[in-house]
Amino acid sequence: MEILYLLIPLSALLVLMIIGVFGWALHGGQFDELDREGERILNADGEALTVIKLGESPAPNNAPRVDSH
Repeated sequence: MEILYLLIPLSALLVLMIIGVFGWALHGGQFDELDREGERILNADGEALTVIKLGESPAPNNAPRVDSH
């Protein structure tokens, strides 16, 4: 039972630290543009990836198109 006198303040301190780190990340702009950052790490150049619409072939007109169906 005496251990609760130690665990309750430590857990409250931990929660306050987690809230502080989250607030620091939020204020620093960590969560501003989630989609752009996800695309940036996939592209080696650091530019946004282009989206290919379904049904369009990225191959030139004279190249054969391979369907997976």
